[in-house]
Formats: sequence, structure tokens, C-alpha cells
Amino acid sequence: MDITTQTQWCGIIGNPVEHSLSPAIHNAAFRNMGLDMVYLAFRVESLGDALKGVRALGNARGFSVTIPHKVAAIPFLDEVETTAKYIGAINTIVVEEGKLKGYNTDASGALRALKEGGALLDGHRVLILGSGGAARAIAVALATGTGIAGLTILGIEEAERQKLVKDLREKSGIPIEEGPLTLDLLRNWVPHVRTLIHCTPVGMSPHVDESCVPTNLFRPELTVMDIVYNPRETKLLQEAKAAGCRTISGLEMFLNQAVLQFELWTKQPAPADVMRQVLESRFG
Repeated sequence: MDITTQTQWCGIIGNPVEHSLSPAIHNAAFRNMGLDMVYLAFRVESLGDALKGVRALGNARGFSVTIPHKVAAIPFLDEVETTAKYIGAINTIVVEEGKLKGYNTDASGALRALKEGGALLDGHRVLILGSGGAARAIAVALATGTGIAGLTILGIEEAERQKLVKDLREKSGIPIEEGPLTLDLLRNWVPHVRTLIHCTPVGMSPHVDESCVPTNLFRPELTVMDIVYNPRETKLLQEAKAAGCRTISGLEMFLNQAVLQFELWTKQPAPADVMRQVLESRFG
């Protein structure tokens, strides 16, 4: 499809953006749906200037927002959706009638991946490993949007972890526990949860032989989700699957957050199968 003066455009705002798979995923989806839209990658250093420019240009529909702008973008927006406001970070901007509205589809994408993957959430405690941006998004979504019985956060960065726990306690009525990511605390908590979500970079390519969780802690009734999607099946997931656990790949969260972005921008159901094929062609 030719790009014309009527073509609407979306893009990713971040620094760096060269590694991003989002242009391939979204452009394939636009083509499949016959939409007169294009998705571009923008390496942005001056975020305020970039978003001011968006307001001045026509035909923009929305943006993915990635590191380091997920928090910094919020003051430049006209409106922020409730969950994203609770999280304190966005990954999606929708442009509508000249106004910019922020969303966090990392959170909703993770919840969809957990539910579609068969994780038992309602009435059960969930264990999250890590306390960074992705862990924050998932923790807030779980604490405020599901019926989980409690949440335990084990993370390396003490100040970051304690701030997350403080925010969660203020925003939800569920019991929140926290501590450093140590072997002793893993041994203490893993037997008491039905869902474990790994949100640290451990095991990400090229460090594919690493895992946070000893194999002897896995048991068949446990669901293990790893948000790392490169490699597609991390050492953590391989060992969990071998122990009989239900496993959920980080590819599912990544796909779901992109599907939800597409639907926010186009107001149409996303061709999720097409988007999945693009991802799978990259990771095998």
C-alpha cells in the first residue's frame, strides 16, 4: 500500500530503538487489515520537543513508549488511564482529537498472558522476582485488577523494591510481603504460591545458561511465567517444564501488549496470529 497524505502513522519513541521488533509486528498487522497506516521507529533524546512536535503534525494515531521515556512521558500527556497512573509509567500513547492519552499495556498484556496461560490467580498468593519497571506494572495490575490473596516481591534493589511495596500497600488491600532475592527466601516462599513471575534480566540472551530459581523448588502445581522472551524458552522455563510446571513464555506478554496497542490505535480487533508469526519467525 502506498503512503499518501491520508496515511496515518504510529511509532515507537525511545533511545535506543534500533533493536525494536515493534515496527515489524505492527506494520504486518496494518497490511493484513488493509489499513492505511504505517509504523516507524524514532530515536528520541528530547522527549518534550518530540511530543510537542506530535501535537503540531497531522495524521498521528499513537506511539509505543520504551526506555528511558516510560515515566518521563507522563507530564507531557493530557490524560493517563487509571492503571497506568497507579503504576507511574506508560508504554502507549493514543492521539485522539489533538489530545495525548497514556496507557500501560505491559500490565494488561501480562494479565492476559497469565489468564490465557491457565495461571491460578484468584484466592492465591503470587510471587514476583524483581522490582523494576516490568515488575511494577505486573504487580500493580495483579494487586488492583485481580482477586489474588497476596503478593510477595523478592528483588535485588532494596530502595526500588521497598518503594514498590509501599505503593502497593497504599493502593490495594491485599497482604504484601517483600525481601531480597536470596536462596533462603526463595525456599521460604516458592512452596506457598501457585504462580511465580520472573521479572529480572537473568537468563536473557546472551546469558542463556542462568536462572534465579533452583530446580528442586519446582513442583507440578506451580505456574511459572518468565517475561524474558529472548530466548523464547529460557533456562528457567525449560527446568520448570521438565518438573511438570505449567509455563508461560515472555513472548506471550510481549505479543499481548502489542495486540492491545494495535486495538487502542485502530479501534479494531488485532490480527494476533499475524503478529505472532512475525515474532516466531524472529525467535524460532
